Formats: sequence, C-alpha cells, structure tokens
Amino acid sequence: MSFDWQQLQDIAPGLGVVLDLLLAIAASWHVILNKSDTRAATAWVGLIWLVPFVGAALYLFLGINRIQRRARVLRSGATSHSVPLDEAPRSPADLDRELGSDRARLIELARVVGNVTQRPLLVGNAVQTLVEGDEAYPSMLEAIRGARESISFVSYIFEPTGIGAEFVDALAEACQRGVEVRVLIDDVGTRYARPRIDRVLRKRGVPVAKFLPALLPRSVTHFNLRNHCKILVVDGRIGFTGGMNVRQACLLESNPKYPTKDLHFRVRGPVVAQLQETFAADWTFTTGERLEGSRWFPELRPEGLVLARGITDGPDLNIDKLHWVFLAAIEAARRSIHIVTPYFLPDLVLLKALHLAAHRGVEVDIVVPEKGNLPVVRWAMWGQYRHVLREGVRLWLTPPPFDHSKLFVIDGYWSAVGSANWDPRSLRLNFEFNLECYHEALGRELLDHARKKMKNARLLTMEELDRRTPLQQLRDGTARLMQPYL
Repeated sequence: MSFDWQQLQDIAPGLGVVLDLLLAIAASWHVILNKSDTRAATAWVGLIWLVPFVGAALYLFLGINRIQRRARVLRSGATSHSVPLDEAPRSPADLDRELGSDRARLIELARVVGNVTQRPLLVGNAVQTLVEGDEAYPSMLEAIRGARESISFVSYIFEPTGIGAEFVDALAEACQRGVEVRVLIDDVGTRYARPRIDRVLRKRGVPVAKFLPALLPRSVTHFNLRNHCKILVVDGRIGFTGGMNVRQACLLESNPKYPTKDLHFRVRGPVVAQLQETFAADWTFTTGERLEGSRWFPELRPEGLVLARGITDGPDLNIDKLHWVFLAAIEAARRSIHIVTPYFLPDLVLLKALHLAAHRGVEVDIVVPEKGNLPVVRWAMWGQYRHVLREGVRLWLTPPPFDHSKLFVIDGYWSAVGSANWDPRSLRLNFEFNLECYHEALGRELLDHARKKMKNARLLTMEELDRRTPLQQLRDGTARLMQPYL
C-alpha cells in the first residue's frame, strides 16, 4: 500500500494547529502552576500564544527551572553538616544578651534571617577585611601553602596567568603534600581566559569540576544559573569569602591594564563550617561526591566576638533568601543604610523599601561605579536612577578604576558581605553566598570604608539626569526594559 503524500499535505495545516494548541495549553499550564512572579508568568503566556511553536520551545529551554528539581534529588540524601547549636543563640534571651536590649530591631532581624535561612547565628567569629587583591591574595596563598588536611575552593572566575598561576602552583603543591583539594569553577567563568583554568589544574593533578557545563557560547549563557560564589576554606578552619575573583586586575600594585577594586574577608570561628557546608553542597550537586568527616568539618572553637551566619541563595531550594534578608535589613534600619555595589538594579519591592526607609528619616546612601564594565547593565542602571532619587535616596558615583566591592551596612552595626550584587542575576538567577555579621567594631569599620568611597565620589542629582540627551535617555530606558534578565 503506497503512502498518500497528497492527503498528508491536505491535513498538515490542521495537524499543525492542533499540535500548537496542545503545546500552548501544556506550556501555559506549567507557567501558571510554577511561576510565582505574575509579570514573568504573563510575559511567558503571551509569548507562548503569540508566537506558535517558538514561544513554547523557548519556554521549554529557557523558562523551566530544572535546578530546583535536580537539587532536591541530589540534596535529599546528602548529609547535613550542621555546626553545634552550643555555639548559637537559641532564644530571645540569648539574642538579647549577645546584641543588647537596646538593639531590639536587630534582634528581630536575627530571628527573621534565622527563619529564612534555617541556619543558626553563631557566636565567636573573627572577620578581617582584606582590601583589594594586594591584601587578599597573599593571605589566601599563605593559607593554602600552610594547609595540612583539606582545601575547598569555589570561584566564578579563576584566571590561569599572573596571580592565578601562583594559586595554581600553591594548589598543586598542596596536592603533592597529601592535602585533599577540591576546586569548583563555574563553567561559563572558565571561558573568560585562555587557557581554561580547569584544564590547567587538571594537568597539574588538582581535582577540579565545572559547575553546570553550558552548551552555548558565553555571550548567550552568562546571564543565567551561574555559580557566582567565592569561597575558600583551608583545613575546615580558615575561611575566605567576599566578591573577589582570582584575576590580575584586582592586584592594583601590579598596575594592571584594567584595574578593579574589590573587597574580600578572612573568617575564623564556628561560621567557617557554614562556608564549608555551602561548598560541600555545591560540590555534591556537581560531582555526586560527598565531603564528610573531620578532614572537612573539624570541631571549631571561638576565635572572636562577631556573631555571623552564612546565607546561600540561588535558583534552587534557596531561591529568594537574600531578597528576604535585604528586605528585613532595610526594615530594621533606624539611622543609616549604606550600600556599595557594582550593579544596582533592584526590583520594585526593594526599591520601595529603600524609599520607605528614607521617609522614616533613615539616611540611605548607595555607592556605584560611574563607569561600569558591562555597557547594557550600565545603561539600564542610568535608566533607573531617576526612580531611585525621587524619594530622598542619595546615589554616589565613584570614579575609575572600576569598583567591584559589595557592602551592605545597617546603622553601622549589622553588615552583609559576599558575592551578591543588587540585581536580578544575583537575587534570582545565580548561586550566591553572603555572610551577615553583627558586631559594632566591624560595622563601624565597614561604614567608614563606605564613607571613604563616598568622599571620593560625586553625588548624582536629578538636574544631571535632566541634562542627558533624549537619545541617551531612550537608550537607557530601553536597556532598563531588560532588567529582569540583567
């Protein structure tokens, strides 16, 4: 029996319509049941129905968050590495004793963050600020060279040349001494320099894995689902975290072609276990190997007076945690809010919270680079500045070199430091790690650091925004429409 091609051609249009209808219904069903953001859900449903087949295909490949599902499978059987609760304030009376009864708002904040993160706030930590790579890299290399048991290291970008070559040598030498070393690099981050760092480390015998290998070019994939954390833990006792990648550009004394200012932090005490726990979860997520035992999680004794807690955030089980923490911290502020960030594109909820704080009489100061390193993001930021300044919030523009520092300080006491920026990529699309700290001396130090940047910056005014040309305003406003994806 011969196949009737003519009959198939006659019914093909109708079959196409039916197939598109079924795909659109199925995709829309999934959007409605799984997308919590009403605007995102509306946009996806509109695309699915207005662009036959293509809309559903785009949602299938770009709109479905498979990370949450994979994380549940991998982490459901993982060992929970919890620090002893003997090191954690477990009641309102404990917090009152540690923070002081005159800081009622911070006590409330500590409870909120505890409920959001499901991690204890730990006493007995020491947190040292490391300014630029000139202070951070020598301290990190010293720790690696002194390692005896284990090294865990995750970074978004790790360049193999310059200062990066020193890190490669130190890690390889640690492996030769019998130290257990694990290095996790984001797959997209490996593409920023040649040769790729994972290949260099592998040739030197250093165990390395790539987080979420991407099939598409970096220019297409670098927006979504990347591991943006920066964590180094040596022997389970000395931790480093902050916003600094391993790049020659951060070593300002070397006069790099594109210098980059940044901050990093050296951490000791019980909270180091939470840095290690974050690395171990991401390593298991990537490789399936579980890091357990005293080699990775030794007993930790108090090393200082800082109350601290690690906060993980990402498009998996930890989604929106930093968003909640930032909102709670803004609400807790009574005197001042200082934000230092290279990228400032908060959503409407965070922006309104900052405006409300300003109306309460809180001084709100935001410090950003005048010239960013990503043109589209810079244009979008300028497109939003008019909305930022309307309610009494002050915005300061720092001169070159580019400042990649990240600080969030409330009332000169509470602070949050780490890898997260104030943009949708950090708060919705990437994996991040921040450290919240409660300590007066540390808070004052970081507040002074922010004010020093403000002293060297200039205050943006509405009059300056009004003087921008119509073409600049159109470009900036158009870029701002891409905010959910920046």
